[in-house]
Order: sequence, then C-alpha cells, then structure tokens
Amino acid sequence: MAAKPLYRDPVYDGAADPVIIWNSKLKKWWMFYTNRRATAEGETGVTWVHGTRIGIAESSDGGASWKYLDTAVINYRPDKGYTYWAPDVLEYQGTYHMYLTYVPGTFTDWSHPRSIVHLTSSDLFHWEFQSEVKLTSDKVIDATVFRLPDGSWRMWYNNERDRKSIYYADSRDLYTWQDKGKALGERGEGPKVFFWKNKYWMLVDVWAGMVFYSSDDLVHWKRQDQKILGEPGTGAEDQAIGGHADVVVSGGRAFVFYFTHPGRRKDKPAADNSIESKRSLIQVAELKYDGEKISCDRDQPVMIRLAKNEINSRAAQ
Repeated sequence: MAAKPLYRDPVYDGAADPVIIWNSKLKKWWMFYTNRRATAEGETGVTWVHGTRIGIAESSDGGASWKYLDTAVINYRPDKGYTYWAPDVLEYQGTYHMYLTYVPGTFTDWSHPRSIVHLTSSDLFHWEFQSEVKLTSDKVIDATVFRLPDGSWRMWYNNERDRKSIYYADSRDLYTWQDKGKALGERGEGPKVFFWKNKYWMLVDVWAGMVFYSSDDLVHWKRQDQKILGEPGTGAEDQAIGGHADVVVSGGRAFVFYFTHPGRRKDKPAADNSIESKRSLIQVAELKYDGEKISCDRDQPVMIRLAKNEINSRAAQ
C-alpha cells in the first residue's frame, strides 16, 4: 500500500511537479521533481520558488514508497542563479529525453522569461544540453511529450503570454520542433497527456483541482465537467488542492501522482509566507473510469505495484 504522504523532499521539503519513469538499467522506478526551496532562509518575494534544482527519488517496490537519491546533474547553467522547473522525461530507443523549464536567474517575481530546453541522457542522472526549443513566446513552461500514431511526437506546454493557455508543437525526431499554436482555449498549466481505456486524455492543473480532457485524435479535446483533487482529503497532509500531476498506466490501472501544499488547507491555512505555507509534497491516488468520466477518491488506500512499463501510456495505441 502506498505511503501517505507518498514522498517528502529531505533537502528543502518542497517536492513539486513530479514525473515518474522506469529506470531500465537499475530496474527501479525514478521520480523527478522540482525541488522548491521551501525551508530556505532569507528569501524575498518568490525567490524560494526560483534557484531550484531537479530532485530524484527512487522506488524499489513499484511506487509504494520512495527514497531521496540526489539532484540531477544538468550541464546547462548559462546564467547566475539559474532555475529548473517541471521536467518531463521519456525514453526512446535507449536514450532518455528531458524537456525542462529553464528560468535565467533567481527572481523575486514572476515577470521574467522562461523557456523549455531539451536534454538527453544515457543513465537518467547525467544530462547533456541539446537545444532550447523554439516555441511561440519567451514565457513557456510545463512541457509534456507524447508519441503520435504515425511515430512522430507532440509537445503540449503552457504559453504564459496568452493567458496561460495550452499550446502544442510537433517533431519527427524529438530534436526539431514546429509550433502549431493553441490546443486549448481555457487557462491551465502542467498538462499531462496519456492513453488509457482506448482514449487519449489530457490532465490540466486549473489551480482549483485538475481537469480532464478527452480526445480521439489528439487535436480536438472535450472537457470533463467534474474536476479531481479540488476538494480536501482526510489522509495525512492531504487537505489542500492537488496540482501539477503525472499519470502512470500499469496493468490496466492508472495512478495520478500529484503535489500539494499541506499548509494551504482552507480550514486551517498557514500564515502567509511561512515555511508551513511554502512546503509541498507528493501524494498518489488511483483513477477510476466509468465509461463516461474519470474520477479519483484521494482518501482510498492505494494498492500499487507498478510493473516494468508494460503499457506505454506516452504513446498512441
């Protein structure tokens, strides 16, 4: 049974934006996450959400429990105080690819540029810079990449210059991308695209829980009325909204790995700008599908043992 909370970062207690991937060499599951500096002292404004690294945790029991390993070694550091956010990681033909949000410094506000950079690795730990992905604006974050039926690739991301709408771009080889414009007209961030129950799904963080969209062609998306993780749970440190998640499909079941700020519960909110209000952690819940909509009961115990990625939810089926 999965631990609750599932994972806390021992460095700054600020784990957020998780992505889960099978490490085929070590035969273990790895979690990459934004290592927010929640417990850092002397921070002003939102500097604690900048200057962040990408943490790595490891699971030897199929995702039920996780231990901290280290931060990813990324050889792209062109600016003083550089910031890494929200990685998406996939494997293709023996090479791991990371699409990472990069911010050129540590800033007190949200007004500065950010880009998505492409990195590759042979071991999931050491990452080599390939390029800055040329997208529609100079403020783009939160990439997710999915393989299309014809073997090409599609990236969805958040364009902050257009009311934080979701945009997309296509590639034949994971290296060269062509921007295609807006995918969704509604605001949201942290899109995650996956295949499950003979449908394509996109899960989007709308800052009041998360919303599912379904599609038959990966172009036209239908919004599901019911959100998930918008209402408080009763489990340990799970009373605030869930956000920016990953979804792993295994054995026909789907699991949502999400982060939450336990100190931001509505009934007992922590003081503004306190460590308790900043810290974040990772939880997991199982998704259910009734033939019409996806639901999620965050209070139910999660019996999880992810197998070796026998279902590739990042590719068209």
